[in-house]
Amino acid sequence: MAEPLSVLLAGGGTAGHVNPLLAVADELRRRHPDAVLTVLGTAEGLEARLVPEHGLPLAHVPRVPLPRRPSTDLLRLPGRLRAAVAAAGTAIDDSGAQVVVGFGGYVSTPAYLAARKRRIPVVIHEQNARPGLANRLGSRWAAAVAVTFAGTTLRGAQVTGLPLRATIAELVAQRATDAAASRRAGAAALGLDPALPTLLVTGGSSGAASVNAAAAGAAADLLAAGVQVLHLTGLGKAEPVTAALAGVPGAERYLVREYLTDMHLALAAADVVLARSGAGTVCELAALGIPAVYVPLPVGNGEQRLNAADVVAAGGGVLVDDAELDAAWIRTHLPVLLVGDEAPETRARMGAAAASVGVPDAAGRVAALVEAQVRR
Repeated sequence: MAEPLSVLLAGGGTAGHVNPLLAVADELRRRHPDAVLTVLGTAEGLEARLVPEHGLPLAHVPRVPLPRRPSTDLLRLPGRLRAAVAAAGTAIDDSGAQVVVGFGGYVSTPAYLAARKRRIPVVIHEQNARPGLANRLGSRWAAAVAVTFAGTTLRGAQVTGLPLRATIAELVAQRATDAAASRRAGAAALGLDPALPTLLVTGGSSGAASVNAAAAGAAADLLAAGVQVLHLTGLGKAEPVTAALAGVPGAERYLVREYLTDMHLALAAADVVLARSGAGTVCELAALGIPAVYVPLPVGNGEQRLNAADVVAAGGGVLVDDAELDAAWIRTHLPVLLVGDEAPETRARMGAAAASVGVPDAAGRVAALVEAQVRR
């Protein structure tokens, strides 16, 4: 490429869109140190903080939700969308973008439309098993469509996996070299005992009240079995869990935190994870080869169940409905994965199965699709 690579990356609103975007940006920057990388996002979403922290310029576009049913918002849509497409077009023109890479969500629709108007190639990445509205639209004329899961139905889709955050990609490499050492380092950083079997409980940054209640209700049995627990409750959701631990013998081995910025440390220390099955969680645990119990979010379009389908089918995880997860279920099913003579072998078998469907180099695969559009 004679001139420096210039790419506009569009995505925002949630970590599910922003983290893969940043992972691909990191890979493009590694391959092309002189590349011009611009991120298109809103002024209100998570990207407004994470993108500048990552050292990337953020071009703003108005947030334009696509109404799923008739409403007054539908009447306002054409005007809002025109303004957003105009803003996206300005970002493309100002940056001299040769390719637009979209990760779905509100931000991507105007980026796809503006790129199409300028005949600039579009590369799409869809993180979820069930694609969103923006990527279903953009895939109709995209030059390349990358998907995380084989079962995702988008025109011309090729499976790349989910681009992993840099800290997770580094942990994958560390575990491949010396898993025991990375586990000890993670445990030490968090004040955990590396000699104890460790359960990580997480519902994501917003938490999951049902998962929290089930784990807290089984705390006495888990601790009595000799398990150590790191429970990330979600912001504002720690108090009920802390209250449930009052007077429980061994409660000092049950660490409660609302949120952990350095999530890679928790994953390094974990032997088993109890979590929701967001695409990011599923893909990170699979790439790391960590056995998990997945509890899909019971609302929405059912995508979380689909996200976990491949790793569960491979034997790398267990799926339990939110309505079925309670303290009794945890007492029955989790200690056998954590303690006892057969537990290490069971975890090793499940971890290998999870890793068999994990994709550690997804960011490189997506970056290659971007490069291919410039070379044409």
